[in-house]
Amino acid sequence: MWTRQPRRPGLMACGVEELRRRRREREAALRKARREQQLVSKRLLREDDPEEAGGESSAAVLGEAKVQEFLRLAQRGTEEKEREKALVSLRRGLQHPETQQIFIRLEGSMRTLVGLLTSNRALLQLEAARCLHELSHSEQSVVAEACLPATSYLLTYLSGHSSDFIELCLYTLGNLIVESEVVRQQLLPQGIVSALAACIQSPHVAVLEALGYALSQLLQAKEAPEKIIPSILDSLLPQHMLRLMQPGPKLNPGVAVEFAWCLHYIICSQVNNALLITHGALSTLGLLLLDLAGAVQKTEEAGLELLACPVLRCLSNLLTEVAVEAVGGQMQLKDERIVAALFILFQFFLQKQPSLLPEGLWLLNNLTANSPTLCTSLLSLDLIEPLLQLLPLSNVVSVLRRVQLTAGSCGQDPCFPAC
Repeated sequence: MWTRQPRRPGLMACGVEELRRRRREREAALRKARREQQLVSKRLLREDDPEEAGGESSAAVLGEAKVQEFLRLAQRGTEEKEREKALVSLRRGLQHPETQQIFIRLEGSMRTLVGLLTSNRALLQLEAARCLHELSHSEQSVVAEACLPATSYLLTYLSGHSSDFIELCLYTLGNLIVESEVVRQQLLPQGIVSALAACIQSPHVAVLEALGYALSQLLQAKEAPEKIIPSILDSLLPQHMLRLMQPGPKLNPGVAVEFAWCLHYIICSQVNNALLITHGALSTLGLLLLDLAGAVQKTEEAGLELLACPVLRCLSNLLTEVAVEAVGGQMQLKDERIVAALFILFQFFLQKQPSLLPEGLWLLNNLTANSPTLCTSLLSLDLIEPLLQLLPLSNVVSVLRRVQLTAGSCGQDPCFPAC
């Protein structure tokens, strides 16, 4: 279940799965930086060209005359191949912030690009979408807001038939959502939540992973607890998210990581955690924790901690809910296997990811706080000695809990150790 997925045919040695692995590593670092420095994280797809995907770009900065020329050729070229080539050149130029600024200042440039995006030529549509994707990755909010006329079309294309095109639209929307409140204000009334809810039933793993990213970006908006999360909880998204996190042969680690973080942001908002518990969140997360403990015993593959981190946080937060006992959720986690699984993960964290040890200890604290059964299991499973070895971290756990109690919104990440 934890083995790497096969690569798509036709790609070079630096295939899609390898590129996604690199992206996940970068995203883990960005999540840590975002918590510490309030940075915005974005993702960039350049999988059509392995050199570009690795961050190497030989394209030069384009001047205004060149941008105008490529737009004119793309719009009025005599042959489709010529039009497509012009858009490819423009896209490569848009990898540079200087070209992005020239592009958005040029009158009619975005209107032309949107016209190509909505044309009936599939290859031109795809290249126009890639140009927008490059713009969406800009660090300047003014560039994101310049893409506003295209967002409603990107949203419409989520109901299309090409999984690659849907994936590209989702990552582009995710980049734009996190950058601009203006973009979110336009997309919410246009039904972005229902569009994402439709995407989550896709059979394509790449689409689901991109959906998880876009949704996590939306959930981190400062207005999410009041304006976004209630709509998400009223949709079928939470049930489908939990379904995709169910352990089993169909579980995809990349998809599970994305939706585990989504669940984490929803839980931190404290809008209606009782609803998640009634949907079986505790049971799903508990089984996933057991599965992770089994996986770390069988493989040395890095990356399991990327899923362990949000799973531990989700469980710890849910166990603080008064409603847990009222809906019988506490009973689902009284199995002493949960405690045994935690100590297996402790051993793994000691070797591979020490920063996650406080997360696990925080969960152990919440598990045993009101459960004599689980407290007794520490004795029956002979876990007192390994627990004493972790005693120096008790101070960190206390701080962790205080930070959690004072964190006010899902945009804040209440647990500071980074995955």
